[in-house]
Amino acid sequence: MRKKCHKIIAASLSVVLLSGLLVGCGNKTVDQDTDKKEITVMIPEWGAPDDELLDQFEEETGIYVTVNEVSWDDIRDKITIAASGGSAVADVVEVDWSWVGEFHAADWLEPLKLDKEDTEDMPTLETFTVDGEVLAVPYANDFRLSYYNKEQYEKAGIEKEPETWDEVFEQAKQIKKKGICEYPFVMALNAEESAATSLMWLSYTMNGVVFNEDGTLNKESVLSALEFEKKLIDEELIDPADKSSSGMDAYRRILSGNASFMTGPTSFVARSNDEEQCSVVGQILPILVPGKDGKSEHTMPLPEAIGVTKFSKNKEAASTFVKWYTSKEIQKELFERNSTIPTHNTVLEELIESGKMINTGDMLEEAKKIASPFPNGVPSYYAEMSHAIYNAVNKMATDVISPEEAFEEMNKVVKELAVNK
Repeated sequence: MRKKCHKIIAASLSVVLLSGLLVGCGNKTVDQDTDKKEITVMIPEWGAPDDELLDQFEEETGIYVTVNEVSWDDIRDKITIAASGGSAVADVVEVDWSWVGEFHAADWLEPLKLDKEDTEDMPTLETFTVDGEVLAVPYANDFRLSYYNKEQYEKAGIEKEPETWDEVFEQAKQIKKKGICEYPFVMALNAEESAATSLMWLSYTMNGVVFNEDGTLNKESVLSALEFEKKLIDEELIDPADKSSSGMDAYRRILSGNASFMTGPTSFVARSNDEEQCSVVGQILPILVPGKDGKSEHTMPLPEAIGVTKFSKNKEAASTFVKWYTSKEIQKELFERNSTIPTHNTVLEELIESGKMINTGDMLEEAKKIASPFPNGVPSYYAEMSHAIYNAVNKMATDVISPEEAFEEMNKVVKELAVNK
């Protein structure tokens, strides 16, 4: 198993490469051939290609790949430390959507070239495109999709899925009043990243805007979203546990029947059909995200990508790997092996039509509505901005401050960051 072996030797990888020696696992040994192309890839375990795929890539291209599996939380720090010292932590690295602005500002990623067909087929690519340059290519799709428990809605006398956020609110009240579900609505409210992105997608789907052209928060839109969250909290439609639990734990409430409606990750299409994870299989339907006057015209993407580090000594080979790993053919393989949601809409459509993805509801239609809420791309100060947003949201959720005060608190920080960027 080349990945397991490579994880063990990752700490000394630079020394090994300098000496021209790379020891494989079992019977597999890499020859000391100075002409042999070799690259390293740093990626989380859940995104890593298996040995069979790596062997396939090597056979097709002659490029040998060392995979260094690192936890998602640690990858950004490792990239930052290495790049700050002018070195590459790996030739190909994981690039989260929220890191793009920071990495672009620091000039840590090598621009990539894609053909028009791929560009048009991957709407999430917009998130990783800055000033017309593609800095990373998404391999795992995630965008916000709504889900509702049809059986619980019907028990409450509601025959139609919600079209607007006002309907979501009124229907949740009706479900609670009839004693069908105590806390029908799911919302991430803890002081963590999911609370920040939740406010963003709520503002975006509710009003079509989150940020002004100058990077500051749009007060009318964001404040109305905060007031909507507070209204749900005050009406006790959201479980108080959502204020302190992780976003993922909050989302999982719909799988146990302890919630009737949520907007969350696309992974819950599969989770809601898995009897090991879901106790209400067959009741949850994926639907288009509600909007102000009808279904929202947009949804927010939160994808994972891979890119080539600026300090790589093997940029051409690294670029070849990125294009191969994000190609349509490998997207199908990744879904089969890892249940990874494809970033190519044509692949997503093929998997749905073939029956390989089941009970997908409006997932494909929602995928066609993907758009970035950042008018100038993800800013370099995203991490600081997100920190200010989710702390203010949590303070509001725990009755420390009002929605207006929450907006002013986060807006002050975002203004300062935007001005001093």
